Amino acid sequence: MVIKRILLVGALCWMPFSVAQTEEPPEAVEHLAQAIRIPTVSFQDQTQIDSQAFRDFRQFMQNTYPEVFSQLQVKSIAEHSVLLTWKGRDSSLKPVLFDAHYDVVPIERGTESEWSHPPFAGIIDEGYLWGRGALDDKVTVITTLEAIAELLKSGFQPERTLVFSFAHDEEIGGEQGATNIARYLKDRYGSLEFMVGEGGVVLSDNPFVPELPVAMVGLAEKTYVTLTLSAKGEGGHSSTPVDDNAIVRLAKAVTVLHENPFDPNLAPPVTDMLATLGEHVGGVQGFLMRNQWLSSPLLTWTMSRDRVSNALVRSTTAVTMFNAGIKENVISQKAEAKVNFRLLPGVSPEALIEDVKDIIDDPAITVTSGHWIPGPPVSDADGVGFQRVASAIQKVLPSAVVTPSMLTATTDTAHYVGLTKNIYRFHPYTLPMEDVGKVHGTDERIAIDSVETAVDLSVELIKQAAF
Repeated sequence: MVIKRILLVGALCWMPFSVAQTEEPPEAVEHLAQAIRIPTVSFQDQTQIDSQAFRDFRQFMQNTYPEVFSQLQVKSIAEHSVLLTWKGRDSSLKPVLFDAHYDVVPIERGTESEWSHPPFAGIIDEGYLWGRGALDDKVTVITTLEAIAELLKSGFQPERTLVFSFAHDEEIGGEQGATNIARYLKDRYGSLEFMVGEGGVVLSDNPFVPELPVAMVGLAEKTYVTLTLSAKGEGGHSSTPVDDNAIVRLAKAVTVLHENPFDPNLAPPVTDMLATLGEHVGGVQGFLMRNQWLSSPLLTWTMSRDRVSNALVRSTTAVTMFNAGIKENVISQKAEAKVNFRLLPGVSPEALIEDVKDIIDDPAITVTSGHWIPGPPVSDADGVGFQRVASAIQKVLPSAVVTPSMLTATTDTAHYVGLTKNIYRFHPYTLPMEDVGKVHGTDERIAIDSVETAVDLSVELIKQAAF
């Protein structure tokens, strides 16, 4: 479906090739392989986290990039996060922040054998580097450090101060890393000119303009909220069933939520993305994408009917956990479910809770929520930050179509809202569409030449931000 393909546009122009196993990999690739071999896994249950791995990774960065850690100011945040400051010539200019993270998600238990290569072995094979973190997000950490080292060797000096954060707990919400990094930067600088965080990428084989790479720069991301739904009922022996069954009541509630999605809404920055891509698409399809004053209802309806593009036009509902019962012949007196929502920009968690209660329409169901971080506002596509990122991409990939986009997942950028409204999400690496689903999945991998292009992009991003 056409609109399904809109969502899939999101990584960098790339053609795979095979590297002979006897050939030495580029230095950046070898450094990334070494980084992957350090299992800096963030578990939701933080008692499972191996703190030594995080200390090892910090030591690895210092040993591998001694010139970076000796020439830039180094600050430890919450023990494991690292903040590097490259002081600029002109202190009157607001700093720019480049944000990345080196923690990774766990491997789902029971799927280890499905990997082509062990997920923490950092194997280079068939033109790829394989392993957890190859895409999310150690590649950004390593290519950023490679770029800084290259620029230092060349004698480059930024006009404005540049700050580089390498957080350690993004995958579990950033409550220690990004929260404290943002607090430190607020106290030191007050505000930032803009920041570049993780999110958008560049895709080579998009269906609209397959002959051109399409670079997605995220202007916004959805807000992550999980609600807990609870029900209580009469318990007892299963041989004498009860009418007020907590599990049945809760099952009805989550079923109603599942079957009654929120109304779709086509809004920025998705409208900006469609309009930009529409400039390169001919025929009726391109006309509809460019002329949304006429086609908005049709585009919204079409996108909402597809599982993938639906996430771009709707606050989504996903029932993810259900907990009830202690024994097969005992009727449980209570049941609990977790429902995860990803809210469109502008939709508040408070409004979500009220809508959920209205949809369920059962006062016996208790709806509670934990702590959430409000999603950042939509950044300015005409702002200086977007223009600098676009210029960097076009210098390295002159044929690329640079377009605004929206990230349907969440990142650490929400922690930095108090520092700047100009937050741009862009990974410097390259992917074909078939590998987009490998982020957080089995066989996470990155092409060798994608790493090299990512270093070039990181160099240019830093240079563009530095004046």
